[in-house]
Amino acid sequence: MKYEAPSTIDDAIALLADAQAAASVLSGGTDLLVRMRADMAAPGAIVDIKRIPALNEITETADGWRIGAAVPSAVMSEHDGLARDWPGVVEAAALIGSTQVQGRATLAGNLCNASPAADSVPAMVAASAKVEIAGPGGTRTVPVEEIPTGPGKTSLAAGEFVTAILLPKRAALSGDAYLRFIPRTEMDIAVAGCGIALSLDDTGTCQSARVALGAVGPTVILAADAASALIGTKLDDAALEALAAACSAAATPIDDKRGTAAYRKHVIGVLAKRAAKIAYARAGETA
Repeated sequence: MKYEAPSTIDDAIALLADAQAAASVLSGGTDLLVRMRADMAAPGAIVDIKRIPALNEITETADGWRIGAAVPSAVMSEHDGLARDWPGVVEAAALIGSTQVQGRATLAGNLCNASPAADSVPAMVAASAKVEIAGPGGTRTVPVEEIPTGPGKTSLAAGEFVTAILLPKRAALSGDAYLRFIPRTEMDIAVAGCGIALSLDDTGTCQSARVALGAVGPTVILAADAASALIGTKLDDAALEALAAACSAAATPIDDKRGTAAYRKHVIGVLAKRAAKIAYARAGETA
C-alpha cells in the first residue's frame, strides 16, 4: 500500500488517476482507518488531502459558505459565523463520534462514507448544501443528496474526490435544525434523524421548507410532502401533525437490532415535529 500526501488539488487528482490499485482519499480518517483495522477495506493507495491548504479553510463568500473537505467538525463548532448562519448543520457535525473523533471527522468524509445513518447528511440536504468535486474531467458541483447512492456507495467517478461543502447564503427569517434519536446518550448511531430548514415571511408564516430524513432508508430521504405540510402555516398543531404523518409515510426503514421499522416510522415523525419547532424559533430570531 502506498501513502501519498499531495499539497495541491491537481496533484491529488493525478495521484488518484494514476493509482495502479484502488485508491482511497483520507481526510479525517475516522471511517477509513476503522474499516482498514477491521479488514473491511484494503486500498492499494491512500491519498491524504489534509496538506492541501484550501481544503482546510472555512470561507464566507458572496453566495454563502465554503467548508474545505479536510475541515474537522470541531473547527466548524468554533466558527462563530458558520454556527450563527447554519446551526443545524454545525450541530449535526458535532454529533459525529466523541470529542476526539470530532477533532478529525469531516463533513466530506461523513458524506462519502455513505452510511444511511450519517448525522451530518440530512442536515446538509435540508440546508440545500452542494458538493464541490474535483477529478480528471475538471470540477463540478452537485447537490449533497446526489452523492450517496446506497449504503457505502457514492456517485463519485474514478479519480474524483470532494474538495468542499458549499452552504448557501442564509436568508432573513430562516432557520435550520437537526435532531436524532439514539439508544444511548452519546457516541451512538442514529436510529432515526431529521433535518429541517425553513424560511418565514414577516407575519411568521412558513414560505419555504426542506425536510430530510436519515436512517430510515438506504439514503437520505428528501420528504417533499412533509415540507408542503409546513408551507403556508405558522406551524400550528395541525401542521405539525401533518408533518409527522408525512415523514412517517415517506420513511422506508428496516427492522434490525437497533429498532423495528414501525418504531422508526413513529420516531421520525416525533423528531420532525421537534426539529421544525427549533428551526421555526431560530428563523424568528434572524430578522
